[in-house]
Amino acid sequence: MIAAVLWTLAGSVLLVALDGRADAQVRVFWLFQPPLDLLLAYSSWQVGRRATGSVRRFWLVMAVAGALLTVGDTVQVAIALASRDQWSTSGGAVQAVCFTAGLAALIIAMLLYPIPGRTRRERLAFWLDSATVLVGGAVVAWCFAAGPDDVLGQLVTGAVILTSGFAAVKLVLSGNAPMHKAAALPLVASAGVNAVGFFLAPGAEGPMPAHVYAVRLLPSLLIAVGPRVQELLARFDETAAFGSRRRKPYSLLPYGSIAVAFTAVLTTIPEGPHARLWGAVTGLGLIFALVVCRQLAAFRDNTRLIDQLDATLADLREHETRLRHQALSDGLTGLANRTSFHEQLTAALAAPAAADTTSVLLIDLDGFKAVNDTLGHAAGDALLAGVADRLRASVRTEDLVARLGGDEFAVLLRDCDVDGASQTADRVLHELASPIPYEDTVVRANASIGIACAGPGDDGGSLLRSADLAMYAAKRDGKGTWKCYEEPASTVTSTA
Repeated sequence: MIAAVLWTLAGSVLLVALDGRADAQVRVFWLFQPPLDLLLAYSSWQVGRRATGSVRRFWLVMAVAGALLTVGDTVQVAIALASRDQWSTSGGAVQAVCFTAGLAALIIAMLLYPIPGRTRRERLAFWLDSATVLVGGAVVAWCFAAGPDDVLGQLVTGAVILTSGFAAVKLVLSGNAPMHKAAALPLVASAGVNAVGFFLAPGAEGPMPAHVYAVRLLPSLLIAVGPRVQELLARFDETAAFGSRRRKPYSLLPYGSIAVAFTAVLTTIPEGPHARLWGAVTGLGLIFALVVCRQLAAFRDNTRLIDQLDATLADLREHETRLRHQALSDGLTGLANRTSFHEQLTAALAAPAAADTTSVLLIDLDGFKAVNDTLGHAAGDALLAGVADRLRASVRTEDLVARLGGDEFAVLLRDCDVDGASQTADRVLHELASPIPYEDTVVRANASIGIACAGPGDDGGSLLRSADLAMYAAKRDGKGTWKCYEEPASTVTSTA
């Protein structure tokens, strides 16, 4: 690569030294081309040997393009050495055919290189971007490069220059380019330098300044350097050389085309109405139309993405609600679990107006173990589910029924004094007196209930301990009754 740079530098020095001798400059220009073409072909072939799949095919096409350029430029060297009074860098028929075939194959390979995950809309956006850049190139060529004798050729040349640059940039932005960014940058730069060399002497009809010949020699070096960089990267780190990268969701090139075309229109306006101005205005209008179509496609994609986001958020909210319900409810009975009961009891006691009118029933089933042992766990589950239904039927809508675990239940009674709690306990015992159907038989279980009413300074833990003491007192009686914990006497007394 260093040799290629020195080789090109030597050629540029010779071109400057031969300023004013166009015939010799053209011979030097063509003599320095074939070695750079050979470097392009060799490096591309080496990269292709290390790659696989579509990447391998791309680099083999690049190697073929390098070989075609070598053949065409070598033939042109012989023509240049045999010719006299020459000044143009345009090649002959053989060089033109080889150059056109190689460049066309390369551009097609870049444009058609597969990009994974592309939808129909993404492909449409890609080709709209391509058309925008092509029209921009045509506008510039029409305004600044088109001579009166070769309008079509100049337009095609300008379009090809920008298309090759556009294709290279799209490969870099795609996230799945067959080359590393460090290798693509020289190729992109070659398109820009080629355009500069093309526009430095548009429509020239005689010898050109030495710097024009030097600038037109530089793209051959840049085109050869890109594959050489890729070869070096692939030799030492294939993962970094061929690995996928993040794909950009947008391209700024169409907007660059608008700026370029608008500048071309402003530049040609002072000349008054003429074919160049009308052509530039027409091209600018076409670019605007293409960009509008591109934006409409983007708006459709954005609407679809917003709809998907809304649906995803709705699913997440539903999932969150479901998870919270599962975290705060008992899976068998659907009642609140111990965590939920403690949270709501603490909240009830924290309300100043409700702290002294909050009561708790602690309910423990008598005979549940016997049902499990004789009829099995399915019968025990049926009994627990039936008890949950009976408890729900015994309380108000503002009250909370919870299963604390096993055969232990609790009821949070809001705005309820000891008399109301006692009445609720009576209703619970009455509901549980009825047997619960299970398959072809029935199951039943009595209950021991402890009642505790909140007093000044009580918290959830102390209130539950009081209800627990009352519940065990009721269980000792063995009659399925309820007991109320009376705080002033600090004792457990029976009230039923």
